[in-house]
Order: sequence, then C-alpha cells, then structure tokens
Amino acid sequence: MEGQGFDFTSAMRRLCDDMTSRLPKLEHIDLTRVAISLCQARKNVSHGIYASLTPLRFEAGAKTTERRGLRYGVEPVCDSSGRDYLYILSFYLPRFMNTGLEEKLSTVVHELWHISPAFDGDLRRHAGRCYAHGRSQREYDALMQRMAQNWLTLDPPSHLYEFLMADCDELVAEHGPITGTHWVNPQLVPLDAA
Repeated sequence: MEGQGFDFTSAMRRLCDDMTSRLPKLEHIDLTRVAISLCQARKNVSHGIYASLTPLRFEAGAKTTERRGLRYGVEPVCDSSGRDYLYILSFYLPRFMNTGLEEKLSTVVHELWHISPAFDGDLRRHAGRCYAHGRSQREYDALMQRMAQNWLTLDPPSHLYEFLMADCDELVAEHGPITGTHWVNPQLVPLDAA
C-alpha cells in the first residue's frame, strides 16, 4: 500500500549523522555544512555512479584557485539561513537504491571518507598521483567495507538503515513517491575583470 512519500534526503542525513557520530574516523564531519542531494540517474542501469561528493572549496580550503592566469571561485551554495555549505553529497537514484545493503553502506562511508580531515571544503588528499583514492582502489574499497561493517557492529538503530534494505521499486511500493532536495553542482566563476 502506497504511503505519503519517502523523504530520501532526510533519511540519508539521519543515517550519515549517526555514522559520523559513531565512527571516530568520521567525527570531524559537521553535517550541518554538508548539503545532501537526491539526483536522478540518466539511465536505469546497474553500472555507473551511485553517489558523489562535491567539494565547494579548493586545495587546503582555499576559496579561489588560479587556472591559466585567471582566478576562479565557486558559486556559493547556502543553507536556509544563508550559511555556506562546504560539500554536496549526492545520491543517484534509482541506481544507488538498486544495490545491496552492504554496497549502499560502503558507498555512503566511501563518500564521507572523501571529506578532508580539516573539514575545510576540500577533499581528503592521499599522497601521489591518485590523490582521491590513494595508490590502490582495491585497498580503498576494502577499507570502506570494513568501516561500514564496523558501523553495523556498533548497533545503530535499525530504523536508520532499514530503508536501504529495499530497492527503489520496493521503497516506492511501501512509502509512495521518493522525494528529497536536489542541489545543482555550482559552476566555477571567473573573479578577474575581463
């Protein structure tokens, strides 16, 4: 029986809030500065992006960067009180919901882990050329799986993640339409006069 709808971004915020409070390696994250976005995947296929983290600052939290001799900034993304968000955490439906529970939880941890330990709007940077995931994607993925499993062993309330046991169609069948906030990724803005 269909319900009134399911607020996906609110459910994801509660889940992420619990993860950041229980996992010491994520405790530097202030979710009030992270916009959570519901995105429609262009195609309903199993391959492709499930989630992404968009930093809203440059390296080391800088508000500007220089490219080809010109300075650029990022269009501000603000909450309802006008405070700048530092990141946009996006989930692509139905693709994200059409994976298994363990994959979903690992994906959430994966994206949260990208947030810089300095929580300055930049990404966590690993040494070397592959700064986003480090030298081995396999090792990175294994760490994310361990962290997600660790979170489950800390006995979080099951109501926080029960919705992730369903796929997209099952979630709609139980609750009605999936709703949530969509944030458009901001553009780079040239700051130097032409």
